[in-house]
Amino acid sequence: MSKGWTFLKHLWALVLPYFKSSGGKWALAFFAFLVGLSFVIVELSVRINYWNNRFFTALQEKNADAFWKEMGVFGYLAAIFITIAVLRYVLQQVFEIRWRTWLTNHFIDRWTTSDAYYKMQMTHRATDNPDQRISEDLRRFVELTLALSLSFISNGATLVSFAFVLWSLSAPIETFNVNGTEITIPGLLFWIALLYSIGITWVLHLIGRPLVRLNFERERVEADFRFDLVRVRENAEAIALYDGSMVERGRLKDRFERVRQNFMEIVKRQKYLVAVQAFFDQATVPLPYLLMAPIYFIGKIPFGHMTQTASAFSQVQNAFSWFANLYPTLAEWVAVVQRLTGFIEVLEAAERETCAARRVTELGNRDWVLEGVSIRLPDGRHLTDADLSFKAGESVLITGPSGSGKSTLFRILADIWPYAEGLITVPQDGDKTLFLPQQPYVPVGTLRAAVSYPMAEGTIPDAMLAEALYDVGLGDLAGRLDEEGHWQMRLSGGELQRLAIARALVLAPKWLFLDEATSAMDEAMEARLYDLIRRRLPDATLVSIGHRSSLKAFHDREIAFGAAT
Repeated sequence: MSKGWTFLKHLWALVLPYFKSSGGKWALAFFAFLVGLSFVIVELSVRINYWNNRFFTALQEKNADAFWKEMGVFGYLAAIFITIAVLRYVLQQVFEIRWRTWLTNHFIDRWTTSDAYYKMQMTHRATDNPDQRISEDLRRFVELTLALSLSFISNGATLVSFAFVLWSLSAPIETFNVNGTEITIPGLLFWIALLYSIGITWVLHLIGRPLVRLNFERERVEADFRFDLVRVRENAEAIALYDGSMVERGRLKDRFERVRQNFMEIVKRQKYLVAVQAFFDQATVPLPYLLMAPIYFIGKIPFGHMTQTASAFSQVQNAFSWFANLYPTLAEWVAVVQRLTGFIEVLEAAERETCAARRVTELGNRDWVLEGVSIRLPDGRHLTDADLSFKAGESVLITGPSGSGKSTLFRILADIWPYAEGLITVPQDGDKTLFLPQQPYVPVGTLRAAVSYPMAEGTIPDAMLAEALYDVGLGDLAGRLDEEGHWQMRLSGGELQRLAIARALVLAPKWLFLDEATSAMDEAMEARLYDLIRRRLPDATLVSIGHRSSLKAFHDREIAFGAAT
């Protein structure tokens, strides 16, 4: 399949879902109305073109009555033109934001379904900055696709309308004598405009082809630079403690240097486009006058006919040169489409990556059992095997050397690790599960939302949240539930882990898995919180990963898992 057909296939895959959605018929009707308004504007342009002839002929003939009459006609046409132009602009913006809203929601749904956002970062690192593709690339895709499609349709209508006008205006010069032979070329001006535009388009295409690759690269390097700036902000304390300012400064400057180099490459290529395009634009202005001047000077046509011809020639030539005139914009649009289709392909691959281990839920089963589960790394290498079980109501400590697969085991139990085979029997209440990682995630927003996560804010009574904060030693925060902030950065590691324990207390899961979830606390606070969990969640099954020997006192049994690889 050629690159052109492949591109059209990808473009269709991006455009079609919106128009097949529940609001698709409305969207088609809205788009059709926008096209209709574009046709009205073209019709008004044709009428203004004929007005040109009458107006300048009246000036040439010094006909005052005709002059003032045509001034009135122009005011009428201009008022309609302005009204339609403003209406089309407003409706185009409304259509654009509705389309972008639907596409954004669609991509967010796909990105966050089946943990695709997690799986992508393990095996699809070539897909850079998915956040930028959802926010910026989707915005540019909708904006450019709508603008270019309406422009293309409008130019098609302009070409057809003014082609007839130009064809009829060619009559005075379409017959000429060559070496005594009379030659007639119907619509001569039309054919000159066509050949002239083909030449412009071909030259600009040869010059501008690299812009697609450069624009694709621009989106990537800009997003990489923005991502590193955010990383510095979010890890400010750790960087300061390491005294890593100089390293980060160098890294940020290096990232921006790539932005600068890409920018200069685009400027270098664009300057040739601008120069050639400016040359042809200037050459287009006198060309119709040069063609019509000989017969005007001998009195064969009036001045109005000449100005109308120049205007019609310009309209036809611009319509033929649509591709050439918008080459930089088209190059950017192609790059955006390629980035989004690449993102879709990776999303589809991530959606297909489900855990190969067979998960079954047996009626009456109260235990979590792994039989012959082989755990692999994303690159296919074997990590370890797991044959173990967790009985309802017990507390289990999992120990083992670093790199033995303990945390990966938790990911398999959470059903987010796709690289495992074997049989996993899940208890009937296995959906009432909470996993607490070593580094808790805290969303930006109110403290209420932070403690309630992953439940929606407001679903848990404030009294329960405040009580849990007091219980885990964060009583000074209990009265600040309405306060908004970046709590991930404002709280220490130990405070974040205590906040995560508070979540467990209010969510009351049947199965609680802790992956070194108390490692940032002192042993006294760790003992206090494990005792609190046992008292507040007496029916919960507790499974912990840890290295401290002091953890053994809070668990019924210990599993030494795997071996270092």
